[in-house]
Amino acid sequence: MSYKIIIKPSGHALKVESGETILEAALREGFSLPYGCRNGSCGICKGKILQGAVDYGQHSEETLTEEEKRDGNALFCCASPLTDLVIECHEIGATKDIEIKTLPCRVHNLELVAPDVMIISLKLPANQRLRFLAGQYIDILLKDEKRRSFLWRMHLMMMNFLQLHARNYPGGEFAEHVFTYMKVKDILRFTGPLGSFFLRDAPENTSIIFLASGTGFAPIKSILEHIFHQENARNNKIKMTLYWGARKRADLYLADLADKWQQQHKNFTFVPVLSEPLPTDNWEGRTGLVHEAIMQDFSSLEKHQVYACGAPAMVKAAYYDFTKSRDLPTDAFFSDVFVPSISNL
Repeated sequence: MSYKIIIKPSGHALKVESGETILEAALREGFSLPYGCRNGSCGICKGKILQGAVDYGQHSEETLTEEEKRDGNALFCCASPLTDLVIECHEIGATKDIEIKTLPCRVHNLELVAPDVMIISLKLPANQRLRFLAGQYIDILLKDEKRRSFLWRMHLMMMNFLQLHARNYPGGEFAEHVFTYMKVKDILRFTGPLGSFFLRDAPENTSIIFLASGTGFAPIKSILEHIFHQENARNNKIKMTLYWGARKRADLYLADLADKWQQQHKNFTFVPVLSEPLPTDNWEGRTGLVHEAIMQDFSSLEKHQVYACGAPAMVKAAYYDFTKSRDLPTDAFFSDVFVPSISNL
Protein backbone atom coordinates (compact mmCIF):
# COMPACT_ATOMS: atom_id res chain seq x y z
CA MET A 1 0.00 0.00 0.00
CA SER A 2 1.24 3.50 -0.78
CA TYR A 3 0.43 6.84 0.83
CA LYS A 4 0.53 10.43 -0.35
CA ILE A 5 2.55 13.04 1.53
CA ILE A 6 2.29 16.79 1.11
CA ILE A 7 5.28 18.83 2.31
CA LYS A 8 4.58 22.24 3.81
CA PRO A 9 5.32 25.07 3.19
CA SER A 10 6.51 24.13 -0.32
CA GLY A 11 3.35 22.22 -1.25
CA HIS A 12 5.39 19.45 -2.89
CA ALA A 13 3.68 16.06 -3.03
CA LEU A 14 5.23 12.59 -3.06
CA LYS A 15 4.21 8.96 -2.77
CA VAL A 16 5.59 6.65 -0.10
CA GLU A 17 5.73 2.99 -1.04
CA SER A 18 5.22 0.13 1.41
CA GLY A 19 8.22 -0.30 3.70
CA GLU A 20 9.70 3.16 3.02
CA THR A 21 10.33 5.88 5.55
CA ILE A 22 9.33 9.46 4.82
CA LEU A 23 12.98 10.40 4.22
CA GLU A 24 13.65 7.46 1.89
CA ALA A 25 10.64 8.35 -0.23
CA ALA A 26 11.53 12.04 -0.35
CA LEU A 27 15.11 11.36 -1.48
CA ARG A 28 13.92 8.82 -4.05
CA GLU A 29 11.55 11.38 -5.57
CA GLY A 30 14.15 14.17 -5.54
CA PHE A 31 13.03 16.22 -2.55
CA SER A 32 15.91 17.24 -0.28
CA LEU A 33 14.93 17.11 3.38
CA PRO A 34 17.47 17.79 6.16
CA TYR A 35 19.06 14.60 7.49
CA GLY A 36 22.22 13.15 8.95
CA CYS A 37 22.58 9.71 10.53
CA ARG A 38 19.42 8.08 9.07
CA ASN A 39 19.06 5.83 12.13
CA GLY A 40 17.14 7.99 14.59
CA SER A 41 20.11 9.23 16.60
CA CYS A 42 20.97 12.75 15.48
CA GLY A 43 17.57 14.47 15.21
CA ILE A 44 18.46 16.54 12.15
CA CYS A 45 15.47 15.15 10.21
CA LYS A 46 12.95 15.98 12.94
CA GLY A 47 9.79 17.62 11.61
CA LYS A 48 6.08 18.08 12.22
CA ILE A 49 3.21 15.76 11.32
CA LEU A 50 0.43 18.25 10.61
CA GLN A 51 -2.12 15.68 9.48
CA GLY A 52 -2.22 11.88 9.55
CA ALA A 53 -0.58 9.12 11.58
CA VAL A 54 2.82 7.44 11.46
CA ASP A 55 4.71 4.46 12.81
CA TYR A 56 7.60 6.23 14.57
CA GLY A 57 10.01 3.33 14.00
CA GLN A 58 13.12 2.55 16.04
CA HIS A 59 14.93 5.63 17.32
CA SER A 60 16.76 7.08 20.29
CA GLU A 61 14.28 8.08 23.00
CA GLU A 62 16.51 11.04 23.82
CA THR A 63 16.31 12.26 20.24
CA LEU A 64 12.51 12.03 20.04
CA THR A 65 10.73 12.10 23.39
CA GLU A 66 7.14 11.12 24.12
CA GLU A 67 6.35 14.78 24.76
CA GLU A 68 7.67 15.69 21.31
CA LYS A 69 5.53 12.98 19.76
CA ARG A 70 2.45 14.40 21.50
CA ASP A 71 3.40 17.79 20.04
CA GLY A 72 3.32 16.26 16.54
CA ASN A 73 7.04 15.70 15.94
CA ALA A 74 8.57 12.71 14.18
CA LEU A 75 11.97 11.65 12.84
CA PHE A 76 11.49 11.39 9.09
CA CYS A 77 14.38 8.92 8.73
CA CYS A 78 12.52 6.42 10.93
CA ALA A 79 8.84 7.27 10.59
CA SER A 80 6.65 5.43 8.09
CA PRO A 81 3.13 6.63 7.21
CA LEU A 82 0.04 4.78 8.37
CA THR A 83 -2.22 7.18 6.47
CA ASP A 84 -1.82 10.00 3.96
CA LEU A 85 0.21 12.78 5.59
CA VAL A 86 0.80 16.49 5.63
CA ILE A 87 4.23 17.25 7.08
CA GLU A 88 6.12 20.46 7.82
CA CYS A 89 9.75 20.62 6.79
CA HIS A 90 12.00 23.17 5.11
CA GLU A 91 13.56 21.59 2.06
CA ILE A 92 17.19 22.20 1.12
CA GLY A 93 17.54 23.51 -2.40
CA ALA A 94 21.33 23.22 -2.56
CA THR A 95 21.32 19.42 -2.73
CA LYS A 96 18.44 19.09 -5.16
CA ASP A 97 20.54 18.60 -8.29
CA ILE A 98 23.29 16.49 -6.72
CA GLU A 99 23.03 12.87 -7.80
CA ILE A 100 23.47 10.14 -5.19
CA LYS A 101 25.52 7.36 -6.76
CA THR A 102 26.69 3.87 -5.87
CA LEU A 103 30.23 3.39 -7.17
CA PRO A 104 33.27 1.17 -6.75
CA CYS A 105 36.55 2.64 -5.55
CA ARG A 106 40.06 1.45 -4.87
CA VAL A 107 42.07 2.04 -1.69
CA HIS A 108 44.88 4.32 -2.87
CA ASN A 109 46.63 5.11 0.42
CA LEU A 110 46.38 4.41 4.16
CA GLU A 111 47.91 6.91 6.58
CA LEU A 112 47.87 6.32 10.33
CA VAL A 113 47.80 9.87 11.72
CA ALA A 114 47.08 8.89 15.34
CA PRO A 115 47.08 5.55 17.19
CA ASP A 116 43.36 5.19 16.48
CA VAL A 117 42.78 7.41 13.41
CA MET A 118 43.38 6.35 9.82
CA ILE A 119 43.12 8.66 6.81
CA ILE A 120 42.04 6.62 3.81
CA SER A 121 42.44 7.85 0.25
CA LEU A 122 40.05 6.25 -2.24
CA LYS A 123 40.37 6.44 -6.01
CA LEU A 124 37.26 6.51 -8.18
CA PRO A 125 37.07 4.81 -11.59
CA ALA A 126 38.79 6.86 -14.29
CA ASN A 127 35.51 7.80 -15.99
CA GLN A 128 33.70 8.88 -12.80
CA ARG A 129 33.47 12.16 -10.93
CA LEU A 130 31.43 12.73 -7.81
CA ARG A 131 29.73 16.07 -7.37
CA PHE A 132 29.18 16.96 -3.71
CA LEU A 133 28.93 19.79 -1.21
CA ALA A 134 31.87 20.11 1.17
CA GLY A 135 30.89 18.49 4.48
CA GLN A 136 28.67 15.72 3.09
CA TYR A 137 29.53 12.08 3.73
CA ILE A 138 29.45 8.68 2.05
CA ASP A 139 28.40 5.21 3.16
CA ILE A 140 30.69 2.25 2.63
CA LEU A 141 28.76 -0.84 1.50
CA LEU A 142 29.91 -4.07 3.10
CA LYS A 143 29.56 -7.61 1.80
CA ASP A 144 26.32 -8.03 3.77
CA GLU A 145 24.94 -5.08 1.73
CA LYS A 146 24.41 -3.06 4.89
CA ARG A 147 25.34 0.61 4.88
CA ARG A 148 27.95 1.67 7.41
CA SER A 149 29.10 5.25 7.90
CA PHE A 150 31.39 4.48 10.85
CA LEU A 151 32.72 7.92 11.71
CA TRP A 152 33.66 8.45 8.08
CA ARG A 153 33.22 11.71 6.28
CA MET A 154 34.07 12.97 2.83
CA HIS A 155 37.04 15.28 2.78
CA LEU A 156 38.29 16.99 -0.38
CA MET A 157 38.02 15.52 -3.84
CA MET A 158 40.94 16.28 -6.11
CA MET A 159 40.34 14.91 -9.60
CA ASN A 160 38.92 11.45 -8.85
CA PHE A 161 40.10 10.94 -5.28
CA LEU A 162 38.22 10.96 -1.98
CA GLN A 163 39.85 11.25 1.42
CA LEU A 164 38.08 9.83 4.47
CA HIS A 165 38.86 9.77 8.18
CA ALA A 166 38.15 6.61 10.23
CA ARG A 167 38.53 6.11 13.97
CA ASN A 168 39.11 2.73 15.56
CA TYR A 169 36.85 1.85 18.48
CA PRO A 170 36.02 -1.34 20.43
CA GLY A 171 33.42 -3.49 18.70
CA GLY A 172 33.55 -1.56 15.46
CA GLU A 173 33.06 -4.18 12.75
CA PHE A 174 34.41 -2.19 9.84
CA ALA A 175 36.81 -0.17 11.97
CA GLU A 176 38.48 -3.45 12.89
CA HIS A 177 38.73 -4.30 9.20
CA VAL A 178 40.33 -0.94 8.41
CA PHE A 179 42.98 -1.20 11.10
CA THR A 180 43.68 -4.93 10.77
CA TYR A 181 43.03 -6.15 7.26
CA MET A 182 42.58 -3.26 4.81
CA LYS A 183 45.40 -2.77 2.36
CA VAL A 184 46.23 -0.59 -0.63
CA LYS A 185 44.47 -1.66 -3.86
CA ASP A 186 41.49 -3.19 -2.03
CA ILE A 187 38.18 -2.60 -3.83
CA LEU A 188 35.24 -1.05 -1.92
CA ARG A 189 31.78 0.15 -2.87
CA PHE A 190 30.08 3.25 -1.53
CA THR A 191 26.92 5.32 -1.85
CA GLY A 192 26.95 9.10 -1.73
CA PRO A 193 27.11 11.97 -1.32
CA LEU A 194 24.74 11.99 1.64
CA GLY A 195 23.68 14.34 4.42
CA SER A 196 22.74 17.98 4.77
CA PHE A 197 25.82 19.25 6.62
CA PHE A 198 27.38 21.88 4.38
CA LEU A 199 28.06 25.61 4.28
CA ARG A 200 25.02 27.89 4.09
CA ASP A 201 24.77 31.50 2.99
CA ALA A 202 25.27 33.89 5.89
CA PRO A 203 23.79 37.36 6.46
CA GLU A 204 26.16 40.32 6.37
CA ASN A 205 28.29 40.79 9.51
CA THR A 206 27.81 37.17 10.54
CA SER A 207 30.74 35.26 12.04
CA ILE A 208 31.12 31.49 11.84
CA ILE A 209 32.09 29.11 14.64
CA PHE A 210 33.14 25.58 13.71
CA LEU A 211 32.86 23.10 16.56
CA ALA A 212 34.41 19.64 16.27
CA SER A 213 35.12 16.75 18.58
CA GLY A 214 37.42 13.91 17.56
CA THR A 215 37.06 12.93 13.90
CA GLY A 216 34.19 15.38 13.67
CA PHE A 217 37.02 17.52 12.36
CA ALA A 218 36.85 15.75 8.97
CA PRO A 219 33.71 17.35 7.45
CA ILE A 220 34.60 20.70 8.98
CA LYS A 221 38.03 20.40 7.38
CA SER A 222 36.27 19.84 4.07
CA ILE A 223 34.14 22.97 4.51
CA LEU A 224 37.09 25.13 5.58
CA GLU A 225 39.26 24.01 2.67
CA HIS A 226 36.38 24.84 0.35
CA ILE A 227 36.20 28.36 1.84
CA PHE A 228 39.97 28.86 1.67
CA HIS A 229 40.04 27.60 -1.92
CA GLN A 230 37.45 30.16 -3.02
CA GLU A 231 39.48 33.10 -1.69
CA ASN A 232 36.93 35.71 -2.74
CA ALA A 233 36.37 39.07 -1.08
CA ARG A 234 33.36 37.92 0.90
CA ASN A 235 35.14 34.93 2.39
CA ASN A 236 38.14 37.06 3.36
CA LYS A 237 35.86 39.26 5.45
CA ILE A 238 34.06 36.47 7.34
CA LYS A 239 35.51 35.91 10.79
CA MET A 240 35.86 32.18 11.43
CA THR A 241 36.90 30.30 14.57
CA LEU A 242 37.51 26.57 14.86
CA TYR A 243 37.16 24.93 18.27
CA TRP A 244 38.45 21.36 18.11
CA GLY A 245 38.02 19.23 21.22
CA ALA A 246 39.64 15.92 22.11
CA ARG A 247 40.72 14.00 25.17
CA LYS A 248 44.50 14.05 24.71
CA ARG A 249 46.98 15.81 22.45
CA ALA A 250 47.43 12.91 20.01
CA ASP A 251 43.70 13.01 19.25
CA LEU A 252 44.18 16.41 17.57
CA TYR A 253 45.70 14.49 14.70
CA LEU A 254 45.89 17.40 12.23
CA ALA A 255 46.49 20.25 14.66
CA ASP A 256 49.53 21.36 12.66
CA LEU A 257 47.31 21.88 9.62
CA ALA A 258 44.85 24.00 11.62
CA ASP A 259 47.78 26.03 12.98
CA LYS A 260 48.96 26.55 9.40
CA TRP A 261 45.53 27.85 8.37
CA GLN A 262 45.66 30.31 11.26
CA GLN A 263 48.98 31.65 10.01
CA GLN A 264 47.79 31.90 6.40
CA HIS A 265 44.36 33.46 6.94
CA LYS A 266 43.95 36.55 9.12
CA ASN A 267 40.21 35.94 9.51
CA PHE A 268 40.66 32.40 10.90
CA THR A 269 41.41 31.39 14.51
CA PHE A 270 42.10 27.90 15.84
CA VAL A 271 41.31 26.99 19.47
CA PRO A 272 42.25 23.43 20.50
CA VAL A 273 40.68 22.12 23.71
CA LEU A 274 41.64 18.97 25.64
CA SER A 275 39.34 17.36 28.20
CA GLU A 276 41.83 14.83 29.67
CA PRO A 277 45.39 15.84 28.71
CA LEU A 278 48.11 13.38 29.67
CA PRO A 279 51.01 14.51 31.89
CA THR A 280 53.29 13.73 28.94
CA ASP A 281 51.29 16.11 26.73
CA ASN A 282 52.76 19.11 28.60
CA TRP A 283 49.53 20.85 27.63
CA GLU A 284 49.34 24.59 28.30
CA GLY A 285 46.24 25.26 26.19
CA ARG A 286 42.52 25.24 26.94
CA THR A 287 41.01 22.38 28.93
CA GLY A 288 37.50 21.14 29.64
CA LEU A 289 34.53 20.50 27.36
CA VAL A 290 34.96 22.07 23.95
CA HIS A 291 31.49 23.63 23.68
CA GLU A 292 31.95 25.19 27.13
CA ALA A 293 35.09 26.93 25.84
CA ILE A 294 32.86 28.72 23.35
CA MET A 295 30.47 29.64 26.17
CA GLN A 296 33.41 31.17 28.02
CA ASP A 297 34.56 33.17 25.00
CA PHE A 298 31.21 34.51 23.76
CA SER A 299 28.54 36.24 25.82
CA SER A 300 26.27 36.29 22.77
CA LEU A 301 26.07 34.23 19.56
CA GLU A 302 23.21 36.23 18.11
CA LYS A 303 25.19 37.21 14.99
CA HIS A 304 26.87 33.85 14.42
CA GLN A 305 26.43 30.62 12.57
CA VAL A 306 27.60 27.42 14.27
CA TYR A 307 28.65 24.24 12.44
CA ALA A 308 29.03 21.39 14.94
CA CYS A 309 30.16 17.84 14.25
CA GLY A 310 31.15 15.03 16.56
CA ALA A 311 29.73 12.99 19.41
CA PRO A 312 25.92 13.23 19.85
CA ALA A 313 26.21 14.38 23.48
CA MET A 314 28.50 17.26 22.49
CA VAL A 315 26.30 18.40 19.61
CA LYS A 316 23.10 18.26 21.68
CA ALA A 317 24.67 20.11 24.60
CA ALA A 318 26.02 22.79 22.26
CA TYR A 319 22.65 23.32 20.58
CA TYR A 320 20.83 23.58 23.92
CA ASP A 321 23.34 25.90 25.60
CA PHE A 322 23.96 28.13 22.60
CA THR A 323 20.29 28.68 21.77
CA LYS A 324 19.07 28.95 25.36
CA SER A 325 21.77 31.08 26.98
CA ARG A 326 23.78 32.65 24.17
CA ASP A 327 20.98 33.87 21.86
CA LEU A 328 22.03 31.75 18.88
CA PRO A 329 19.11 31.62 16.41
CA THR A 330 17.85 28.05 16.12
CA ASP A 331 18.14 28.22 12.33
CA ALA A 332 21.83 29.21 12.58
CA PHE A 333 22.96 25.90 14.11
CA PHE A 334 23.99 23.21 11.63
CA SER A 335 25.17 19.83 12.82
CA ASP A 336 26.12 16.27 12.09
CA VAL A 337 26.80 13.54 14.62
CA PHE A 338 28.94 10.41 14.66
CA VAL A 339 27.01 7.35 15.82
CA PRO A 340 29.32 4.30 15.83
CA SER A 341 27.94 1.10 14.34
CA ILE A 342 28.88 -1.68 16.74
CA SER A 343 28.94 -5.35 15.86
CA ASN A 344 26.34 -7.64 17.38
CA LEU A 345 24.09 -4.90 18.65
